[in-house]
Amino acid sequence: MALLTIREIKERTEAFFESKGVPNARLDTDTLIAYSLGVKRLELYLDLDRPLTAALLAELRPLVKRRAEREPLQYIVGTVDFCDMELKVDRRALIPRFETEELVELAGEALSASPKTILDLGTGSGALALALAKKYPEASVDAVDVSAAALSLAQENALALGLDSRVTFHEGSWWRPLGLREQRYDLIVSNPPYLTDAEMTTAEPEVVDHEPHSALVSGVDGLDDLRLIFKDAASYLKSGGLLALETGIAQAEALDALATTAGLQGECMEDLSGRPRFYFARK
Repeated sequence: MALLTIREIKERTEAFFESKGVPNARLDTDTLIAYSLGVKRLELYLDLDRPLTAALLAELRPLVKRRAEREPLQYIVGTVDFCDMELKVDRRALIPRFETEELVELAGEALSASPKTILDLGTGSGALALALAKKYPEASVDAVDVSAAALSLAQENALALGLDSRVTFHEGSWWRPLGLREQRYDLIVSNPPYLTDAEMTTAEPEVVDHEPHSALVSGVDGLDDLRLIFKDAASYLKSGGLLALETGIAQAEALDALATTAGLQGECMEDLSGRPRFYFARK
């Protein structure tokens, strides 16, 4: 029996993914074939008529099956690119999104000087803490997460990136593990849970069935965790310090009220698509 070529496997896999409702069927097909072959995605197009051995097909099939069942591509290949870093990702933490990279850029633009002290609340995979540690090599960085599993993933990423001596990890809910110590921060960042219960019911299967719900949903109005963050933010910010948050795109009015109550001056910031995705508040 003739061996199937990369081109033929690509066509069949793409059609299969489309039949299963997989978004970005072509891109995901290319990524999985390249991953299983150990080559870069663009290299596939230089070798489309290469036949694939039975052994290589046997490696690819379970990966295709997992993606057809709507497991996130990032969990299957085990990594994601974030702010020019390769981060390990798995079910222990939320997959860092492209939009969250904008938070790093916008926070940097909003600061008048390089921050010396940085805090990442709800660090997950460590994406924000590690990106900021890399961007500001003179800064000391603290990272907090309530999930011991997520913290272990963040620590693995810190070690792999050579940033383990730069970031101190703390296990606990929001401010609690920081206690009453004297440390105050120039920059506090967070991508907390902000989806409502209703929004979660309409999310993609990749999100609903595979990513940790505790990192996504925050009560009936999506604001439970943001309330906790605003409640004590002023106590941990230096004068002039910045609280930079990723938030829900329909939460601006509620966040203004939370900022005012906390004694902070707040404003909504738009993402590249013009949606009010971020909220910045100053002490």
